[in-house]
Amino acid sequence: MLKIIIPTIMLIPTALLTPQKLLWTSTITHSMMIATLSLQWLTPTYYPHKNLSQWAGIDQTSSPLLVLSCWLLPLMILASQNHLQQEPPSRKRTFITTMIMVQPFIILAFSATELTMFYIAFEATLIPTLILITRWGNQPERLSAGIYLMFYTLISSLPLLVTILHLHTQMGTLHLPTLTLFHPHMPTHWTSLFSSLALLTAFMVKAPLYGLHLWLPKAHVEAPIAGSMLLAALLLKLGGYGIMRVTILTGPLSTLTHYPFLTLALWGALMTSSICLRQTDLKALIAYSSVSHMGLVVAATTIQTHWSFSGAMILMISHGLTSSMLFCLANTNYERTHSRTLLLTRGLQPILPLMGIWWLLANLTNMALPPTTNLMAELTIMTALFNWSYITLILTGMATFLTAAYTLSMLLMTQRGMTPTHLTSIQNSTTREHLLMALHIIPLLLLILKPELIS
Repeated sequence: MLKIIIPTIMLIPTALLTPQKLLWTSTITHSMMIATLSLQWLTPTYYPHKNLSQWAGIDQTSSPLLVLSCWLLPLMILASQNHLQQEPPSRKRTFITTMIMVQPFIILAFSATELTMFYIAFEATLIPTLILITRWGNQPERLSAGIYLMFYTLISSLPLLVTILHLHTQMGTLHLPTLTLFHPHMPTHWTSLFSSLALLTAFMVKAPLYGLHLWLPKAHVEAPIAGSMLLAALLLKLGGYGIMRVTILTGPLSTLTHYPFLTLALWGALMTSSICLRQTDLKALIAYSSVSHMGLVVAATTIQTHWSFSGAMILMISHGLTSSMLFCLANTNYERTHSRTLLLTRGLQPILPLMGIWWLLANLTNMALPPTTNLMAELTIMTALFNWSYITLILTGMATFLTAAYTLSMLLMTQRGMTPTHLTSIQNSTTREHLLMALHIIPLLLLILKPELIS
């Protein structure tokens, strides 16, 4: 554990002290070395925990998410290189430092074996993202977006803290490997119901359940590109991971808690997909699509079967890479045309033909076309849900149909059609952007060859 965390923390003095000329190269190479070093966590073992220390251990459920979070730091630094070109060097350094500060907290949250530690890290990731959104967003509405983000997460996670302390007084320990040996005994029915509700709602807000998702499109639209990538790829996964961890403690949920969460998740997948069809703003469209994908993850984690857990895991990883790539593509459009409106950025394929390939690939993975891991994940989740109740098939089927509809409409709007006259003089796409897209899509296409790494 420490051989990843200590280099990550040492990235901060690296970003603050390197000379201006070597700033981007040194931070990117350093973080890429950390990312390649973190690949060793994926080695399968027979032990329940690898690298187990007193406060952190790596599980089969947390290792893919940890590798994903290490992998995305260089990509975030690489993506935000262009829009910081005009800034003075001190601001570049503070921006990179803010991005790096999220990283140890996320690693701690994914690998903590103790619930209070997990809670502290879970809340601490809020601060740097808030700084990113409210300082480097590109519109004055970013302040309201930051307020939304902060109050949604804080109000939902106060009951979580209370319940964690209550559990500590009841069980005497919060160490997760020890807690799995206990039978979850709550004295009466109502206390168990309330505690499981309080434990779940914090993570439901973080992995936005439909109805509690209003902060997400706001935050995504106002955030800079690194902030959007961070939100879409990692902070949403914190919610799903927290549900996976906590439902083991609460035991099998009562049907009273099953039904509202499940119906909200599936209905929300349907609703957000249909919102996407009427969306004019490119980043808001991608944000709503990630709400509908995470709705499937929430629905899978509430029914707690082996199939649904592995499906949710694969969907979280592949959605992290896919939506992050879509945000990067939207950002390349935004940097060239300075508008996120779909009607104004039509017909870009004749101008930027190579970007057309990346758009096609990203949209097909988002649509869950075979042979991508997205398809495998959605199929496992759907079979698990269908096995649990037959009616869910209608909702999930409609949701996938609408997903295909809005991804294709997004592809056709941005790439095909007549090019508007104000777009005739655009800079070419750079090697940096192609490298960024390739580093997103190559792991996705390689994971289907060995999907047991992430299930």
